[in-house]
Amino acid sequence: MNLLTDLSSRPIIAHRGASGAAPENTLPAFDLAVRQGADAIELDVRLTADGVPVVLHDDTLDRTTGGHGPVKALSLAELREVDAGARFTLDGGRSFPFRAAEVRIPTLSEVLRGFPRMPLLLDLKEPAVQEAVRRVLLEESAVERCVLASEHHAALQAFRQPPFIVAASGAEIGTLYRAVLLRRVPASVAYRLVSVPVRYRGVPVPTRGFVAAARGLGCPVHVWTVNDPATALTLWGRGVAGMVTNLPAVILEAREK
Repeated sequence: MNLLTDLSSRPIIAHRGASGAAPENTLPAFDLAVRQGADAIELDVRLTADGVPVVLHDDTLDRTTGGHGPVKALSLAELREVDAGARFTLDGGRSFPFRAAEVRIPTLSEVLRGFPRMPLLLDLKEPAVQEAVRRVLLEESAVERCVLASEHHAALQAFRQPPFIVAASGAEIGTLYRAVLLRRVPASVAYRLVSVPVRYRGVPVPTRGFVAAARGLGCPVHVWTVNDPATALTLWGRGVAGMVTNLPAVILEAREK
């Protein structure tokens, strides 16, 4: 069984890697997450101009790299020239420890090959990337250890049939939340897990009722982004399964107490 779909597990899921200590969605962040004891990794996937799925959250390069402009306008070769560690700082901009350190935007294939046993939660940031992701997962024999998620329902259409594992889309999460409030929870759903924020527009999402309803449907609930040990303990007390965190070592210590 994939750890991410196991109702009895309480996985520590590294949010874009150990992104509290290394540049998000990069190989150094993923490697650090493994060394800190993370059970799984969450990452974001977008498509290059030449059809290669790469690991990056934003639709532009500006926030996290030394480059500029939209990801979809650049080829993989052009993205290879971008410094993916250029903007990472731990001290408010006084120093940039990963700048000019050969940190690059990885492809999905590179991550799968570099971490061959790690369960992955793949957040597809656009519908256009799904066919390329599907092809890569099959080529790398990584289908069973990967869960596909997206706020875009349309981005998951290529994965709706076994053997692929799909998390609830944003729209499906909203439907389940309303069903819980109305006490009209469906008998079954088309997804295998639920990944939600701690709050949405100020409203708590993983309430006891919501978590219980999801678990009753056979779906563990994973919550993002949890960096506070006390919050993690409260959520585990409600029946939440996984904590998606920037600080795997911190939340792991809370779990082990």
